[in-house]
Amino acid sequence: MPQQRVTVASKVGLHARPAALVAKAAAAQPVTVTIAKDGGEPVPAGSVLNLMTLGAAFGDEVVIAADGTGAEEAVTAIAELVATDLDA
Repeated sequence: MPQQRVTVASKVGLHARPAALVAKAAAAQPVTVTIAKDGGEPVPAGSVLNLMTLGAAFGDEVVIAADGTGAEEAVTAIAELVATDLDA
C-alpha cells in the first residue's frame, strides 16, 4: 500500500478552504485515499468533515495512503496538495 508522510503547509491546517480542496481532489481519485495524523487512525480523505475533525494543524505531519490501481499517483497528488499553502 503506497503511503507518504507530509507536513501540513496551510496556516489554518486542514480546515475550511484547504480541507474542501483536498477532499475534492481525493474524491476524484480512482481509489480511496486515507489520511491520518501521525499515530492516529486513518480517515477517508474525500470528506471535508473527516478532514476537519482530523484536527491536522499547520506543521503537523500526516500520513496519506491508498490501495489499488492508481494508488501511488493518488497518494502523490494528495500529498502535494497537503504540502502546499492552500490559504491563498
